[in-house]
Amino acid sequence: MRPYNFSAGPAVLPESVLRTAQQDMLDYNGTGFSVMEMSHRSDMFHSILYHAEQDLRQLLAIPSNYKVLFLQGGASAHFTQIALNFANGFKRIDSVVTGNWSGIAHSQMGKLSDVKVHLVAHGGDLYHYNDLPPASQWDISPDSAFVHYVINETVHGLQYRDIPQLGKDAPPVICDMSSEILSRRINVADFGVIYAGAQKNVGPSGATIVIIREDLLERCSERVPNVWNYQKHIEKDGMYNTPATYPIYMAGLVFRWLQTQGGVAKMEKINTLKAQTLYDAIDGSGGFYRNPIQPQARSYMNVIFTTGDKTLDERFIEQAAVRGLMFLRGYPVLGGMRASIYNAMPLAGVEALVAFMAEFQRRYG
Repeated sequence: MRPYNFSAGPAVLPESVLRTAQQDMLDYNGTGFSVMEMSHRSDMFHSILYHAEQDLRQLLAIPSNYKVLFLQGGASAHFTQIALNFANGFKRIDSVVTGNWSGIAHSQMGKLSDVKVHLVAHGGDLYHYNDLPPASQWDISPDSAFVHYVINETVHGLQYRDIPQLGKDAPPVICDMSSEILSRRINVADFGVIYAGAQKNVGPSGATIVIIREDLLERCSERVPNVWNYQKHIEKDGMYNTPATYPIYMAGLVFRWLQTQGGVAKMEKINTLKAQTLYDAIDGSGGFYRNPIQPQARSYMNVIFTTGDKTLDERFIEQAAVRGLMFLRGYPVLGGMRASIYNAMPLAGVEALVAFMAEFQRRYG
């Protein structure tokens, strides 16, 4: 049996997807060569890209007035790219900081322009990153270019379970969904732009999904270099430069796998059960395991916990690895443990972790 991979990313992939990729490695669909060797301008790759987009549209019910791109650079590149494209002619961007990644985004968005990145809410100052500032507390200006937030913070283990609703007069919402896209149902029309690195719920690292409401493309100035200009990528059907062909192919396999699992609605039920199973084990440990996050803000994708003893935490991580429970070490800044339980992590993996937690507590509690 394969080990259970709890890495925050690059993360676990469905075994059936890996086996299909293995089968296709030397001969994709009777072509006699690998997708890795395939020209991105060939009809064969155009078919892969087309079907990946259509399957993603179906899974997320993406409206027809939204464009979809598979770009490179990871979500981190788009921290700056969204400002370059969508803040032209504006004096202010509204930014919500709720943890590590939104904090980095906040620092990066204004670096290549004169636009002011205004901090509309700071979960660290308000809640010490143990809770999330509700949208009612966000200091938003209707004149801002857009409002940016990260819906799930992988490092601090926080997630907006109730998606913030800002009202009709609010600026467009741009959201980093890297660590939760396709894990639950969302209304794409609530957002101006959604972007997400692939390496958590979609596929291997190297591709970034960007979903853009068409009217916002009018903001993409000719002053923005073409390779960073979303409009230029749209005009070239995502082929302005060589895309990450193999990660896109892998993402397409994952989209098909998700459809066979019952789609996003079914995955949401499974993910809820996995998260509740793990949080119940933490809360039911009598304080041996601790999670500092307020229950309503707990991430269903990245569960952080600790014993409160660094030496014991290290022992937990080492012994878990021996049992095939891999990559449970927390983010370096926080320490402790972190279990990332994305779509491809089966319930059996969470149950195996919970069983080990109980055994470890009996031994050291």
